[in-house]
Amino acid sequence: MKPETVLRVTTLLAAAASLVLSVWLYFQSDTIEDRLNGIYVGVWVPSILALGAFMLAGQGKKS
Repeated sequence: MKPETVLRVTTLLAAAASLVLSVWLYFQSDTIEDRLNGIYVGVWVPSILALGAFMLAGQGKKS
């Protein structure tokens, strides 16, 4: 498998896992701390996707 494909799959899996964890944390309890933790983890999703896009864009420059 190409390294580019591995990076794409890994990035998407990490973002999906972060989204699922965020929703679980948000709805697991009624306390404000749990909801804030869910929101905090939810912010990771665009950060993970941006990092993956940045790394993929950097690979194109090497060729």
